[in-house]
Amino acid sequence: MKSRITAKKVWLTLAGIGLVLGLILGIKAAQIGSLISFGRKAMAAGMPPTAVASARAEAAVWENTLRFTGSLRAIQGVMLTAELPGKVIAINAENGAEVQKDEVLIELDTRQEQADLASAQAALKLAKINRDRTQGLLEKRILAQSEFDTAQASFDQAAARVGTLEATIAKKIIRAPFSGRLGLREVNLGQTVATGDNLIPLHSSDPIYVEFSVPQTQLKALHVGQKLRVTADGAAEPIEGEITAVNPVVDEATRTARAQGTLRNPGHVLRAGLFAEVEVILPQSLDVVQIPLSAVLTSAYGDSVFVVEEQPEGKTIARQQFVKLGPARGDFVSVIKGITAGERVVSAGAFKLSNGAAIRLNDAMQPVPSLTPTPDNS
Repeated sequence: MKSRITAKKVWLTLAGIGLVLGLILGIKAAQIGSLISFGRKAMAAGMPPTAVASARAEAAVWENTLRFTGSLRAIQGVMLTAELPGKVIAINAENGAEVQKDEVLIELDTRQEQADLASAQAALKLAKINRDRTQGLLEKRILAQSEFDTAQASFDQAAARVGTLEATIAKKIIRAPFSGRLGLREVNLGQTVATGDNLIPLHSSDPIYVEFSVPQTQLKALHVGQKLRVTADGAAEPIEGEITAVNPVVDEATRTARAQGTLRNPGHVLRAGLFAEVEVILPQSLDVVQIPLSAVLTSAYGDSVFVVEEQPEGKTIARQQFVKLGPARGDFVSVIKGITAGERVVSAGAFKLSNGAAIRLNDAMQPVPSLTPTPDNS
């Protein structure tokens, strides 16, 4: 009797569980059916169009250039050193100052040499008097030729002694060998320097060189006198110049040759050693079809854009089109294949689209692209 009651409880429990599960499954099925029905109605009605911006592919003429990277070099640059030992008694130019050629920069103590020079000049004066006297006596045939030769030799020796002391004094007065800008001096007033000690650097920076490497395959496009444009830190705008030399020898290790351009640098904004981007301007222009760079989507399958198409029923859709791209300029890129001039492409919001998606154009949502962009934070 007890076992029958237990079995009855088990069956009643199982029946209750089955009833609850059936109720839950019924509710879920109703919810799923409702969602499916809503989705079918939405698909029948059409998804709302995606707001995007567009731009028209345009035929344009671009300046044809070759791009390289290089460095700026001073046309003349030197570290001034002490040719003779001595004590620094005067420093006549400040660090970073602009100086002119032959301007006195640093003076070493020459008091000993000046005293020796005064003595040598007195000896030269006496030697000249003796030579002139013996020359007059020789002309009157009162004196032998050998005595005149001795007097002439004494005069020449005295003159050489004066010249040596004057050269020594000149070497202890350090002058600017060319006009330029000084660097940071490495000597102080009262310091005793030895032969070869560094004193102060001097560089000329206007004009200034830009040097860059050219692959052997592009050497035939370069020639002396060709215009170039250089961009470097410190210059608000690119600075124009011209090619002044191309190394005739190609490096066997890199298969490149060194080229050199010359730039005007009146404000001294360009400094030697700066990294520079170089554009060599070629005589032939490029006829291109340009679109904004923002219109291009890049994937493993290639580059593509979305072309704006008007449908007969009044809808506007985006059709995905794979393209072959060429060089880029500023905010634009050239299209070699896939787009023709006059077609309109999605230029903002393309990442949200799929092929055939309905779109709504709002061209006011994007900035105006430029071939020479100048962002505020550049």
